[in-house]
This record gives sequence, C-alpha cells and structure tokens, in this order.
Amino acid sequence: MRGFLRFGGMLVLIACLCGALMLTACQPAKAPDNNGNPDTGGAPAPPITGKIKAGFIYVGPVGDFGWSHAHEQSRQHVMKLFPWLESTYVESVAEADAPRVIDRLVQEEHCDIVFTTSFGYMDSTIEAGKEYPNTLFMHCSGYKQAPNVGTYFAELYQMYYLNGLMAGALTKSKKVGYVGAHPIPEVVRHINAFGLGLREVNPDARVTVKWLFAWYDPAKAREATEALIAEGCDVIAFTQDSPAICEVCQEYAAKGKQILTFGHYSPMQRFGQDAVVSGQLVDWNGLYEEILMRVHTKTWTNRDYWWLAKERATLLGGELDMPINPKFVEPLKAVTVKDPILGPISVHDLALKRYDQMREPTVLFDPFTGPIKDQTGQLKLKPGERASMSMLLSMDWFLDNIDGTIPKN
Repeated sequence: MRGFLRFGGMLVLIACLCGALMLTACQPAKAPDNNGNPDTGGAPAPPITGKIKAGFIYVGPVGDFGWSHAHEQSRQHVMKLFPWLESTYVESVAEADAPRVIDRLVQEEHCDIVFTTSFGYMDSTIEAGKEYPNTLFMHCSGYKQAPNVGTYFAELYQMYYLNGLMAGALTKSKKVGYVGAHPIPEVVRHINAFGLGLREVNPDARVTVKWLFAWYDPAKAREATEALIAEGCDVIAFTQDSPAICEVCQEYAAKGKQILTFGHYSPMQRFGQDAVVSGQLVDWNGLYEEILMRVHTKTWTNRDYWWLAKERATLLGGELDMPINPKFVEPLKAVTVKDPILGPISVHDLALKRYDQMREPTVLFDPFTGPIKDQTGQLKLKPGERASMSMLLSMDWFLDNIDGTIPKN
C-alpha cells in the first residue's frame, strides 16, 4: 500500500500504468521551476523492451545501517519481486567519482536505468543524461530534470517534527543537540522541523547544531555527540548515516545517565534499546516498484516523485511497526500539552494523532504552518500559511529556537 497506484495489488498496478500512457503523453508543459530549470512536462523517454537492468550508485557503504543501507534493502526487494529485473550496485562512491561510475554502468554493465542516490550526484547525472540519451536516469533528492532524467525522494521532515514533540517532552535540561551531515536545504529542513516539534511541547528548549560535513563518518559523529553532551544536551537528534550516535547514547544509559536519541533512515533502535525513543524511517520499496514498473510497461516519464507520510514512504519509529519504543510510552503519556483544537492531550497521543493526520490523503496537518519566524525575527510564514514546495526545497534559514549557523558552500 505504498503510493496511489498500489490500491489493489500488482495486477491493478500494471493495468493502471498501461492505461496511464495516453494520459501522461497529453499533459501540458509546465513553467520553469524556482531554480530556473525547465520542466519538460513528462516527455517520454525511449522505450525499453525485454529484461531491464538497473544500476544503483550509493554514496556510503551498504552496511552503514542508514541511507545507503535503506536503498540497498529496497534494491533487494525489487529483485525478488520482478523476474524481468537485473541489477547491480556500486557503494561508497565519492561525488567527484560519479561520472566515472556512471560511465561504467552504462558502457560496461549495459544498464537501462541508473539510480544515482545522493544529492551531490545531481550535476553528474544531468551531464550523463546528455551523453547517454538512450539510457534512463533517476536522481534521488535533486531538482534538475531532462528528457531522460527524472527525480525522486522520500522526504522525512514530518517524522522529524514528530520526534521533536517527543524530545520536548523528555528533555530535562531543555538543551537538545543536533548532529547534521551537510548544510544543504534537506538537512536544514529536518533541523527546523525537529525544532518546530520541540517548541510546540517545550517553548523554552533550544537546539544546538554541530556539522559533520560528511554523510558517513561514525568517528566524527561520536565526537560531535560527546561534545553536545558535554555542553549539557540530554537529547540528540541527527541526520547522518550510521548508528554511532545511538551507540553513544546507549553507552551513557548503561552507566546510568539518560541521553536520548532518535534513529535515522534505517531501523536503529536495536543499537540503543534504552536510549532510542523513536526515529524516522524510509521505505523506498514503493518508489522503486513504481519507477521500474513504469520502465517495464513503457510508461516512464521524467517526473518528480516527492513522497511523504501519505504515500507510506516515510514512517515513524526506531524499528518497523513500532512507532515509539515501549520503554518511553509511559513517560510520554505522563506529559500533557494543550492543543488549540484537540484540547489537553498527552505528547504520546499528540504525536500519534499528528502522524495519522499527515498520513491522510489530504494531509490534515503540516509542521511548516505559520506563524514561523527565523533566527533574526523575520516572519517566514504568516499565521495559517503552509510552506510552499519552493520554500521547502530551498530552505536556508534556521528557526528562532535553534542555535548555530548554516555554513555556505
């Protein structure tokens, strides 16, 4: 049940996709996006027949238990699901090495479609699209498209907001730390969403940010966590691709000091059973199923997939099917807040209620709804106003309860 095309199982999916061919071909062209890149309006790519071979490029090792691990789990999933699919992958590819790896996957591996799974691969993917017009490309987290280059993403800011609610209820010091990988709009968006949830429950609590400038560096992640704890932080959130921070917090729990955290991308509660409250998970299965099925049925277009909670692409929890670690259910139920609409409600129930609202087809609640001010006091969203896609994708400012700066690249 991941995505609007999966209502009735695979047979309905195939029928819908085949029927969509004429519909997608008739869509009008769209205006350029806010970054000045032309939207090609879903121009169809050259058809592919017979077996399909897909290549995946990962920025980290598949054993990182984070971002690359989650993509790899879904690659294995679609391999089992589709008998007509062949695939290969290359892990730990530095952004500067992406062109060379793409050349190899196209020229030597003869891949029909290449998935480039890191924001930093964006320009290399666009250039590859020009060089290899008969190969399809899907770039994860980017915003540039071409006739044979599409984009896709499972966005987590809603889950970070929910974890922020829980952090606000559980912090005793009112000092919360955040370890960020890179200062790009995606990570800034996550930090702000976490800060929104924190402020809703605990208006006096603040977030301190430390940057790693790396997606995967367990040693630096551990060092940043220790530094935040030394500064008095008793809850640590993060955007980085290893369970190192969960392990550090579990070590403190074993010594009798409560330092709490939240898992990221992949299930990480197992690395901190006494410290991981919840987390944000990505299920890439639905996205890869739909994209590859569209290639197979010749209905692929260079569209942008932006999937969130309502598509079941992002999930709440430190483990699958466990939105909140049972160890923290009662402490969260013990903290009550007064919501303008829901009235008095425990943070446990509020988090789950908001989760349900964000999974509704019409998205009944969105964290980025005004009034919201930045660090300088400037009003970014008026009361009742929701952030536009343009604002979310280009976010380069911090919320007013966040301490830290956003370095410019």
